[in-house]
Amino acid sequence: MEQHTQQLVGAVPPPGGTPAGGRAPTGGLAALGDSAGSRLLAGGAALVVTVVAVAAGLSMAAGDRKGVVLPLAAVAGIAVAVLALTRFAGYVLLMLAVRSCVDLFKLTGPSAGQAGSADTARAADPSTLLAVLFLLAAGLWLAAQLRRHGRLRGSPLSWAMLLVGVTSLISALGAARPSNSLLEALRILTVVVMFVVLEQLIPDTVGIRRVLIACYASLVLALGYTVVLSLLGNPPAEVKGDFTRISGTFSQSTTFGRYLMFMVIFGFAVYRFLGRRLRVVLGVLLALSLLFLLLTNTRSALLGAAIGLVVVAVLHRSKRMLVTLCLVAVAGVALVPAVGERFAQLANSRAVGGDPTGNTLAWRLGYWTEIVTLANRNPVTGIGPNMTQRETDEAKKPHNDFLRAYVETGLLGLGAYLAMLVAFLYTARTALRRAPPASFERGVAVGFAGCATAFVAISAASNVISNVVTLWYFVAFAAAASAIARRPAPNPVGEPPRSTTVPV
Repeated sequence: MEQHTQQLVGAVPPPGGTPAGGRAPTGGLAALGDSAGSRLLAGGAALVVTVVAVAAGLSMAAGDRKGVVLPLAAVAGIAVAVLALTRFAGYVLLMLAVRSCVDLFKLTGPSAGQAGSADTARAADPSTLLAVLFLLAAGLWLAAQLRRHGRLRGSPLSWAMLLVGVTSLISALGAARPSNSLLEALRILTVVVMFVVLEQLIPDTVGIRRVLIACYASLVLALGYTVVLSLLGNPPAEVKGDFTRISGTFSQSTTFGRYLMFMVIFGFAVYRFLGRRLRVVLGVLLALSLLFLLLTNTRSALLGAAIGLVVVAVLHRSKRMLVTLCLVAVAGVALVPAVGERFAQLANSRAVGGDPTGNTLAWRLGYWTEIVTLANRNPVTGIGPNMTQRETDEAKKPHNDFLRAYVETGLLGLGAYLAMLVAFLYTARTALRRAPPASFERGVAVGFAGCATAFVAISAASNVISNVVTLWYFVAFAAAASAIARRPAPNPVGEPPRSTTVPV
């Protein structure tokens, strides 16, 4: 039974490649070979693909977006499920590489910052189906790893994130609309599970490099799509008030901006430790990322990127980088005047809730005063994830993750959220201490320190925890830093090495 379970979830083969005798293992799909079963399977697959293609074509001709997306998503889901059950590590890397483009097939409208009109319809979105598949596959794989090794690799950060996931589920069960609240808790849980999985898959520097390559492959796809459509004269963008803001492969410009923020901060941190060819590739990606980050016109992402890059420059002790950042900031405001106009709105005396042409800072302060009293109904476990906008006339999310944790998950959730933030900073600090000087590992530690600082800073005025897609990449960087933090700490001669690894 144990061996069968490990085969399903993609356990690695034993050392030596094949069993004694030189014969490859038999069973499963490999045993079919060129038999009639193999031909029957191939024919069935071809038939399914043909039927799906015809159905999607008819739906496209009729203008039915759902009829196009759902059949294609079903076929892709089956293929991904097979990969998840046979090569789990490859499946996780694939998810990181393509997740930045999944929102292109979203069936529902954007919901960031406000209440959706049909949250139950989000259950049919490819992103939701992807999350469910990931949780199922990850659960099987983690169970097999636990049974095989007797324990899982863990850290203080993994425990803190698990607390966030558990408190979200508990709060959702007591919400006025449990189905909608549980859907949000499920999305948060995917971030927690992704981190736990990546901690198991990153035992060393080789594992770190593989995960980072997958993350920046997602950046290649996102930037490539945006560049191609921009060159064709139809850039992916949305109009908010007086501004046209680039949204890339995401449903909202704010999500694209925060995704680019993390990628830029981490990319600048590791750049100097790469080989010449990789530096050229990453340099192009970072230049495009900075340009599109400006064009998203997302104030929180721009401020977060500035804070994170300053942290990177200080930790690298690079005066040249600080000067470069100042020049880029001045050039950005000069080349993209909308950025300066956007920040100038903060001095506007007119406070307009949700209207991007008004003083959203003044609106936030007023809205926070209004929603903080919602927690009085249940101060211990809160009103439930994603429920704030259903309890207010303006139907907006809190735009403050600290306040959101308290209102929606109560004192328990707020404590878990604060513990997670402390664990982020602690992991970054430990990784900085244990990474060898002037090494790639040092770049990883510096990059996560910059990302963690930016995360904490912009959480005070944004819905960062709602952008689950961007959090996948943030926790990937966190898992890379955690792998470095788990290394033995430097000790005086004669003392045994120490480790921060905690059994789970």
